[in-house]
Amino acid sequence: MRQSWWKILAIALLLYTLIAGLLMDVPRLPILNETIRALHFHVTMWFGMILMLVVSVYYSIKYLRTNKLEYDDMALEFTNAAILFGVLGIVTGMLWAKFTWGDYWSGDPKQNAAAIGLLMYFAYLILRGSLADPQQRGRIGAVYNIFAFAAFIPLIFVLPRLTDSLHPGNGGNPGFNAYDLDSKLRMVFYPAIIGWTLMGAWIATVRVRIRRVERVLEDRMLNS
Repeated sequence: MRQSWWKILAIALLLYTLIAGLLMDVPRLPILNETIRALHFHVTMWFGMILMLVVSVYYSIKYLRTNKLEYDDMALEFTNAAILFGVLGIVTGMLWAKFTWGDYWSGDPKQNAAAIGLLMYFAYLILRGSLADPQQRGRIGAVYNIFAFAAFIPLIFVLPRLTDSLHPGNGGNPGFNAYDLDSKLRMVFYPAIIGWTLMGAWIATVRVRIRRVERVLEDRMLNS
């Protein structure tokens, strides 16, 4: 029970996010109106994704320093969890865009940058899948992961701000700083980030354990 407290916390926070995010009163801001509720899902999933990518890069660096496969497992599975939340973030963002901009995909710089960023990480998975040797796969994957993250951050946070965008913060839409001032939104927004991040960590650690069991079984089969 002591080791599972954070899993219970993740479930509690996400239940709270779901209920409060859909039912609590929200401020009526120009353009956004009721669609501001997407903040609790679309934006917080991407915050969780970024945090999981940070953890993934940390383990990639540890793998390059030690060549221990358990660190490569952690880097891979935290990236997988981050990709999952990235995809969910794009889908929820498309739903928000449909009601706010009138179309699911309008070629907005922020949308395009997010899609390119996810494609970089899909390429990471394809690259790993093309390499048979575990150590070579780990080394090349770790280097790619580090450089992908270094490119991903300016791609989604810096470059879209240099062009005209329909996304909140540009083109007359209120940005994060505007609606972050509302205490009602903060009551859901920050717990949601923690909840999605903990859920991503839960998914990643379960998959790591599965990978390690599979490796043990493969070793036994080779030695038998």
